[in-house]
Amino acid sequence: MNLEKAGSILLVGAGKMGTAMAAGWLRAGLPGSSLTLVDPNPHESVADFAAASGATLRPDLPTAPPRVIVLAVKPQVMDAVLATARHLAGPETLVLSIAAGISIARFQLGLGTDRIVRTMPNTPAQLGKGITGAVAADAVTGEDRALAEALLSAAGDVVWLDDESQIDALTAVSGSGPAYVFHLVEALAGAGEKQGLDAGQAMRLARQTIIGAAALLEADPASAEQLRKNVTSPGGTTQAALDVLMGEEGLGALMDRAVDAARKRSEELGQ
Repeated sequence: MNLEKAGSILLVGAGKMGTAMAAGWLRAGLPGSSLTLVDPNPHESVADFAAASGATLRPDLPTAPPRVIVLAVKPQVMDAVLATARHLAGPETLVLSIAAGISIARFQLGLGTDRIVRTMPNTPAQLGKGITGAVAADAVTGEDRALAEALLSAAGDVVWLDDESQIDALTAVSGSGPAYVFHLVEALAGAGEKQGLDAGQAMRLARQTIIGAAALLEADPASAEQLRKNVTSPGGTTQAALDVLMGEEGLGALMDRAVDAARKRSEELGQ
């Protein structure tokens, strides 16, 4: 779907994720005049973005229902937002939620509409390199779904889930996942320092190693397993490290515990 004719888009919550997605919509053809940003305390960069794009920036909600409402506020304040936004869910309005742990049923109850798509993007969306998980309520039409796909794909890849119960696991893998990678850089650099590198050298080596490995993942269609094997010579230095990382209490077991903890927290946020 061409976003040039998407209709009016209301973004509630103009933080980093919200404005990153909005920038993607504009790149994909959405006219600035079709976009309204709502944030009571916007960062100066948001005001600059609105002025440069021709979008409307306002501190409170408008009165007329838009074609799409995108809710990009923190889960902790979502109920308060829903209470004030109920009048905006018109008969032709599609609602996209970007909030960990908030169920479709909770949005339906708060807004009085069944046309809900629950989503979970991740921060690389700021560069158009994100991936977003999405699940649609039964009342979402084919046209709604196509519009949601167009909006979400402006920030990267989109994975549609068959069941809402899967989204907490997706949140734990891809939603929180960039932080795991950033911590891996910290850990790798720290290990390098312990082996005698200075802090600057270790961080530069660790950071560029992750950047380069990610670029290989993007460029090479081979599986991650095969790419790992390509780097690993039997009996070599990489194999020695992998014997530790792939051991019984290695990275796999640690990641299982980490993702499980994130999934459980996502579930708790929705209660």
